[in-house]
Order: sequence, then C-alpha cells, then structure tokens
Amino acid sequence: MDLTILLVATVGAYLAGSIPFGLLVARVTGGPDPRSVGSGRTGGTNALRALGRRRAAVVATGDILKGTLPVVAVRALGGEDAAQVTAALFAVLGATRSIWVGFKGGRGIATGFGTAIAIAPVALAAASPIFFAVIWRTRIVSLGSLAAVAAFAPISILIRAQTADGLSLGILAYSVVGPALVWLAHADNIARLRAGTERTFDAGALTRD
Repeated sequence: MDLTILLVATVGAYLAGSIPFGLLVARVTGGPDPRSVGSGRTGGTNALRALGRRRAAVVATGDILKGTLPVVAVRALGGEDAAQVTAALFAVLGATRSIWVGFKGGRGIATGFGTAIAIAPVALAAASPIFFAVIWRTRIVSLGSLAAVAAFAPISILIRAQTADGLSLGILAYSVVGPALVWLAHADNIARLRAGTERTFDAGALTRD
C-alpha cells in the first residue's frame, strides 16, 4: 500500500472519525454538552436529547460524513478494497474512541453508516429497515442499532459474494470487524438490555428544536 494512501487510511481516517460533532455543535450554538444527559456520549441520539432535532441533524450529518469522506479520499488516491476498508475501520474507531474527548465518543452508528454508503450501499439499504423496525417496536435505539449491525454483516458478505468481483478479504474484514467495533462501543447498552434497564427513546425529542 502506498505510504500516502496508508497515512490517509489510518491517521487521516482516525482523526476525521474523532471529530466530536456533538460537542462542536453544542459549543457553537450555546447548547448543553451532550455528555451531560442520557448515555453521556457525543453521538446523534444523545445530541437529540440535549440539543433537539435541528442541531442533532447537523451532528448526524457530520458523523456520517466523517465515515464517508475518508473512504472516498482513499479511493480517489487509487486505494483498493483493503485501503478503503482500513479507512472505514479507523474512522469508526475514531468515532467511538476519539482522541479529542479522552478516547471516548459515540457508538459509531452514524459513522459506520457513512462508511457503508461508500463501501456497501446495497447491504446498507437492506439492513436499514431492521434498524427502524426494531426501534419502532421497542423504542430502544441501541437495540435497533445492534440488530441492524448484526444483520449487516451476513447481508454484506452474501451480496458481495454474488458480484462479478467476488468477496475480497478486505470486504470480509469490513463486514465482520466493523460491526464488532460498533458492538464493543455498545457494551454498556448490552449490559442494560440484559438487565432490562436500557433507556427507551423519547419521542418528544423529535418535536424539540
């Protein structure tokens, strides 16, 4: 792998993924720190709780782009599957373990979504309804996220295996390691789900500006 591509796919992608848009939007707009409510994370769901739907939409957009753009940048430099997957995984790692906020961050869902837009859009489209359906039925965002990510892995592998290019080692790693990183970031949610104490989604947050 070319040194420039390697640096962009690792250091560049990690730093991009580390950008804490939840905190930045809160500070620029004078809103409360998302870490002061809910899960204490900086991602979109907590931003919705703390900042309301409009500012949370800005946060979510930023979190998605910090997953998509590193992959697109590596691709533009001529990086193949392995390099693009490396960028995707480092972006998600940055989102969940940001260097700017003491190696904490969000859950990696929006950033993972952004990487899938660039790498596996068909699999993303197939798995996304699971996310919304589970949340609609249970009102638990973490459960919807975990279910959709778990479904994404086999869907991505099956779809890519049937293409003309076939299933590469890079895409296999992306389909397995990416969801694993997101599940690791949900460790506390999983513990609460098992204990029956997980927070439910406040639909009223959608009506707050």
